[in-house]
Order: sequence, then C-alpha cells, then structure tokens
Amino acid sequence: MNVRKKGTAMLAWGILFSFAAASPAYAMHIMEGYLPMGYCIAWGVVCIPFVVLGVKRINRLIKEHRKLLLIFAMAGAYAFVLSALKFPSVTGSSSHPTGTGLGAILFGSTPMAVIGFLVLIFQALLLAHGGLTTLGANTFSMAIAGPVVSWGVYKLGRKIKLNQKVAVFLAAALGNLFTYCVTSVQLGLAHPAADGVWSAVVRFLGIFALTQIPLAVIEGLLTVVILIGLQTYAGPELRELGFGEENR
Repeated sequence: MNVRKKGTAMLAWGILFSFAAASPAYAMHIMEGYLPMGYCIAWGVVCIPFVVLGVKRINRLIKEHRKLLLIFAMAGAYAFVLSALKFPSVTGSSSHPTGTGLGAILFGSTPMAVIGFLVLIFQALLLAHGGLTTLGANTFSMAIAGPVVSWGVYKLGRKIKLNQKVAVFLAAALGNLFTYCVTSVQLGLAHPAADGVWSAVVRFLGIFALTQIPLAVIEGLLTVVILIGLQTYAGPELRELGFGEENR
C-alpha cells in the first residue's frame, strides 16, 4: 500500500467532513416553497424516467459485481457531504459543490439520479437543506443534468486521450457548473424579470458565478484526490467497472 496515497486520501476526507461540520444551518438547495407548485410537479415528473433507469442500472451492476455496494455507498456519502457545504448565494438558493461527478465517472449518469435523489431526501428531512416540494427540481439539476455532463466530459476526455486525472478534474468541475446553469434556468422560469425569463436567467447565472466557479475548481481537485485513494484501496473493483481501462 502506498503510504503517501493513503495519507492524501485521508486528508481529503478530513477536509470534507470538517467543512461539512462548519456549514451554516440556514443554507440549502432551492428551498421549500420557493417554486410554484406547478413547476414542482413538472420537474418531479421529468425526473421519474431517469430514476427508474437508474434503479435498473444499479440492480444490474450489483448483481454482476456484489463488491460494488461499498463503492456505491461511498459515492453517496461523498455527494451528501460535498453538497452539504453551503455558501449563501441567490435569495432562495445557495452555491455548493455537488459531489455527483464522482459517481457519474465511475458508474455512468443514470445511477446518480437515484443516489442524488436519496441524498436530497435525507438533506431535506434531516438538515433542512432544500425541500420536499422542490425535490424534483433539485434532483434534475444536481442528480441528472450535472452527472450527464460529467459522464460525457470524462468519456470524451478519455476518447481523445487526455490524461486520466485531467479528464476527471474537467468532468467533475464542468458537471458542477452545468448543475448551476440548470438551476439558474429553473429559477428564471419560475421568477422571470420584468424584461423576460432569459434576462432573469442571465442575472442568476452572474450571481452564481461569483461563488460557483471557484467551488467547481475545488470539487474537480477533490474528486481527483478521492479517485487516487479509491485506486489504492479498491483497484480490483474499479477495474471490474472498466475504470482506467479506456485507452489501454
């Protein structure tokens, strides 16, 4: 076992949990009651097929590779901790890392719809982060849209023979940024400005960018470190998934 890699991985997890413990209690995703009920229902309906596909994908992976249960749990814990690091941003929302890029890189985008959905439920019920009425909107932005981009960026990066760590960094960072692009659209649609929906979207994007760009960079770097740790401790399981074998 590489002691240096072990120490790096432990340090990364320590940083994550120390930040999580210090996160302000009032911070949240799109909060309870901030979206009109029609929008809440619509976003919830849109999420249903992604969650169903995710359940099927997870069941198939676990049947084929029972040892992946621990990695699934770790991916869920990573998303839970990272997305609990809240920094107040726009009224009714906040900026934060998402943590869903890691799972998307390892398992594909559809399992993260399920993992992210569960993370958001626990945060709404236990931490008062987000809400049950806005669960569909938050799931779509953080657990569906972001992971699709992370998965696509990682696959594209490896296809054009980018260094694996660079591909992981870009996938996690861009997935994070895309999540907030979608959140800005959701908020703009629900609360348009006097000069139109897209004017509101641009304003939300501008405010989010102040905190979200540096957070995306941090998430990208942390995801690289966590994957280095996983390759140290769970190399055989990752190889079963095909991780790291793309260009070999």
